[in-house]
Parts: sequence; C-alpha cells; structure tokens
Amino acid sequence: MIDRQEILEFAGEVGLDPNVVEKDYVLGWMLAGISRHPRTRDSWLFKGGTCLKKCYFETYRFSEDLDFTLLAGSQVDEAFLRATFAEIAQWVYDESGIEFPDAARVVEIYTNPRGNTSAQGRIGYRGPMQRQADVPRIRFDLTNDERVVRAGERRRVHHPYSDEPAEGIHVLAYCFEEVFAEKLRALAERERPRDLYDVIHLHRHETGADRAAMVEILRAKCEFKGIAVPTLESLRASPQHGALRADWEQMLAHQLPQLPPFDSFWNELPGVFAWLQRQPAKPQPPVIGPGRHQIDPVWRAPAMASSWRMQGITAPLEIIRFAAANRLCVEFDYEDESGHASTRTIEPYSLRRTKAGDLLLYAVRSQDGQDRSYRVDRIRGARATQQTFVPRYAVELSATGPIHAPGTARSAPTRGSSVFSSPRRTTSRTSSGFGRSRPLGQMRYVFQCTYCQKKFERSQ
Repeated sequence: MIDRQEILEFAGEVGLDPNVVEKDYVLGWMLAGISRHPRTRDSWLFKGGTCLKKCYFETYRFSEDLDFTLLAGSQVDEAFLRATFAEIAQWVYDESGIEFPDAARVVEIYTNPRGNTSAQGRIGYRGPMQRQADVPRIRFDLTNDERVVRAGERRRVHHPYSDEPAEGIHVLAYCFEEVFAEKLRALAERERPRDLYDVIHLHRHETGADRAAMVEILRAKCEFKGIAVPTLESLRASPQHGALRADWEQMLAHQLPQLPPFDSFWNELPGVFAWLQRQPAKPQPPVIGPGRHQIDPVWRAPAMASSWRMQGITAPLEIIRFAAANRLCVEFDYEDESGHASTRTIEPYSLRRTKAGDLLLYAVRSQDGQDRSYRVDRIRGARATQQTFVPRYAVELSATGPIHAPGTARSAPTRGSSVFSSPRRTTSRTSSGFGRSRPLGQMRYVFQCTYCQKKFERSQ
C-alpha cells in the first residue's frame, strides 16, 4: 500500500480532497481484484462514469462507485456475492495491504423498476489515510438484465499510483460506443448532472467513434427501457430539466477541482445531437503554433492524470490540464527571467517539450487574445477559474480521442475454484491461496509487519 503522503501530494496536484483521491486509489485495486477473480473477470462488464475515467479518457470527475452488468444472471445472488466480495477483499489485502473489515461489507438484493433482481454492495476499507472512526465505503451497482448490444473490450485501468502492478490492471468493459449510448440513455431517463457532464466529455473525445453503431446501440437501449430515443427538444421539455440545473453544484462540486458553469455544458448538447444526426461538422480549430521554439516531436504528455511530482515537476500541471479539459481559463502565478512575479489569466491549449528539455505551456492571454508560451518551471501556482472559453485552437492538454490501451487475451475461468489465478502465467502458491507469479530468476523481497507479523512479497 502506498503511504499517506503520496495520497496527500496527488490530492494537491489534482486539487481535490485527499479522501476522494484515496477512494480512487482503492477503486483501482478493487478493479484489479475483480479482473483476477475466476468468477468475475470474464462475466462482470464494467460501465458508467468510473469506467470512462479509469479506462478511456481523463474526465477529472472522481467517482465514488463501480457499476457492472453481470453477464451470468445467476450471480445476482446474496450468498455468491458475499463469498466473492470476501475473496476479492482478501486478495486485495494480500497484494496491497488495504484492509476491508468484515463488519463493513453489505450486500442487498432488490427488485429493480423492471421487476427483475439487481444487487447493491457496500464495502468498507482502510486505506493510506487510515481513517478509523468513520470507515469509508465503495458502492457496487450490479445488474443482470441490461441490454448489452456489443461485446465488451479488455481495457487497461488507469492507476496513477506508485504501486501499480507490473503487468498493469485490465478489466472487461463496455466498448466506447456502448458507454456513450448508455450515458445518453441515462441522461434522457433521469437527467442527472453527472450524465450531462459525461456526455459532453464523450462527445469531445468521439474522434474515430462509429456513429452508426452508436445510434443503433442507443435505439436498442431505449427500446429495452421503454423510453423514446432522446432528442434535444425532449431533454429541454423534460420535467426533470429544472432539477438538472438546480442539482449541478450539489452533485458534482465534490468530484471536481472547480465546478464549470452549468450553461457551458448544457450549451454543447446541440453539437452532440448534430453529430449523431450526421450534420456537417464544424471545422476543427488549428493547432497553436510553436513560435520560435524547437519542439521535441516525439515527446507527449501523459493522456491521463499523473503525478508530476514523481518526475520532479512541482508546477500544478493537472489543475491546468483539468481547466483545459473543461474549457475553463486558468489564473496562474509566473516568474519571468528577471525574477519578477505576476499573475496571468490564460486559455490553456498545449504542453510541449523543447529539444533543450524545457516544458512549455502554450496558451492565449485572456486580456488581449495574444498567443503566449510559458516555461513550466517558472509557474509558481495555478487556479482554475469559472471563466469559460470557446477554443480558438485545438485543446491538446487533454486527449482528443478515446484512449486505446493494448488488449490482453482472455483466459478461461477455473470453475469451482475459490482462489484467484493470474491469466497466461505460471503461478506458485502462497499462504494466502493466491497464485503469485514472477519471471524465472527474478529477485523477490519478503517484508514482515512488526505488528501483525503478516508477510508480503515484493519485487523491489
């Protein structure tokens, strides 16, 4: 398990409460456990807003729950889920040290609006923040009667922490078009702020998406739910529209470093439906010019939120990248060559590295619309504002298309087994029952806790 300081530092970089970041950290390890368990890795299909952030592109909306469609309908069973969650919790503890108290684990089976059974789980944990009195919980929403139109994809899970498994974390998830269609369907059915936020981000990342397939999937999902395919007019006329605006701050503010104005997202919806209807697309804005600098053509900023401090960079780049992704201007403190400090307000567009090794932030100065570049090592602080901007250049600080990780081959689950196995690797048993594997001849280190005497194997 990473230490408390790593959580605090990353929380400072992304501008969020450390407890929110800790939950994101634990979510990553829970997904690792689900992806390794023989009875869940090929039958639990990851979906929803957390799927977007962890598997596709950076939304900067830190979610609090995990949503899955269970392909094996019989798994919506209280005894099965209790046993499975206990096994996953034990594996995650053995691998990471995150604790999951037995008393803080609840499974509820209920009848959903369609008259079928669904399940909700709540699993408490003690992570790096080591909260004792009020154990935080992760919520699981599990359904087995959703309409899945396309086969799932094995996606790499973004886990921006120093203890990411060497082989990464890969989970079975909805394809991009199905995630998009599901979010549009949800927006039509319930008009919640998180659905609008996610739909706009999906549209901003739709480069290369199959529009015809998405329309087909959306139609199938709406038919299954017994609702009309949404249009801009139907969303405007919905009796839930007033609540959508009213709940914007209450439901989203704690998940974001800075809450964008509601209208900045609502006003982009016409573009979403124009895209779906194959109307002529607006011309894409040009890329901001490099100016007088010689740019390294190979270097690229990481596609997802990352800890820049681990690379020796103290500038708050994730705050700036969040602002760019959400079309918000940035106010930042800058020290020029003479040592004079001043505050600037800019529209952020691109992060590039020169051939000399300097990181440059390319932006437009808000006060006069002039193109500017700023040395990142001279940025002393930054704050996302609520001042929005319409991009005059391509926003390169956030990826423009869905992030595609290399796929991994599925392995058949071991039926009836109560332990996990690592796919496509030779394993050796440990005392916990989990098959831990390592390349032949690799050095292993065994650490023993002086308090509980538990032993952990690590490669470093």
